[in-house]
Amino acid sequence: MLGEHTITEVLVFFGLVAFCLWLDLHFHRNDKPVSARDAAMWTTGWVSLAMLFAGYIGFTEGADKAQLFLTGYLLEESLSVDNLFVMMAIFGSFSIRDNMQHRVLYYGILGAMVMRLIFVAAGTSLVAVFGPYALAGFGVFVLWTAWKMWQSMHTEKEEIVDYSNHWAIRWTQKVLPVHPRLNGHDFFVKAPHGPNNHLVWKATPLFLCLVVVEISDVMFAFDSVPAIIAITSDPFLVYTSNIFAILGLRSMYFLLAAAKRYLRHLEKSVIVILAYIGIKMLLDVAGVIHISPMISLAVVAGLLSVGILASFLPDKTKNAE
Repeated sequence: MLGEHTITEVLVFFGLVAFCLWLDLHFHRNDKPVSARDAAMWTTGWVSLAMLFAGYIGFTEGADKAQLFLTGYLLEESLSVDNLFVMMAIFGSFSIRDNMQHRVLYYGILGAMVMRLIFVAAGTSLVAVFGPYALAGFGVFVLWTAWKMWQSMHTEKEEIVDYSNHWAIRWTQKVLPVHPRLNGHDFFVKAPHGPNNHLVWKATPLFLCLVVVEISDVMFAFDSVPAIIAITSDPFLVYTSNIFAILGLRSMYFLLAAAKRYLRHLEKSVIVILAYIGIKMLLDVAGVIHISPMISLAVVAGLLSVGILASFLPDKTKNAE
């Protein structure tokens, strides 16, 4: 993991990330929805921190190492933009309210740091064994979430109180005790179980949502980690650029979520983007066509722009009323 790097650089990286994650948890400890202003401030903070770390690498290791870090950082940012929309679909599938989403993503980043470390340590071997099958399955899942979001747009949205019939509960309770209701912001709750009603720890739907978010991050790592390894084989630079990029992207998610609350047509754009992501993954796995990250970014930006601009047009349905 260290390669040519010193233990001081490793400590600086983990120290910066740990301190900022503690600040993040401290400022969002009251489970309030993240405002657009707050999300913009944190996004700016994470991007600035990545630039400072790049400067530190340049000062200690030279400009070439700093350039490799920045290249990996920008590549991970561009490749992981798709994950923003998948996370939005996952929260919608679990009916997780805005005030609980930060908690899920906060603990999700802790899991992502561990999983990305495993991916970087394993190199491309993990991808070679599981990559095509995992990406194909995830592509189908993304298409399914797009379809479920489209269906929910045409039905009256109700907050889920009892999750007994939710797909995640039905699948998970076969192997793990699951509580069918949310319990505040708890991931686990002690509740009666079995014919004798013994108190046991059960996972809540919020924890299952966290697991699905983690799975989505793993799926995108199959695509992004090998791409960065192709640029530099330095595991420290691959890992640090990965982590700084996904930290910034998770703050950007709240900018997207806040925009969705105010822009009435943005959700339609998100659904089309999800369908595009799923089809792109399946075409890539099948070897039909590989769509470059720059083209994907242009498609996503274009679809978002259409949704935003359409939201500023007069609402003819309201005018008709």
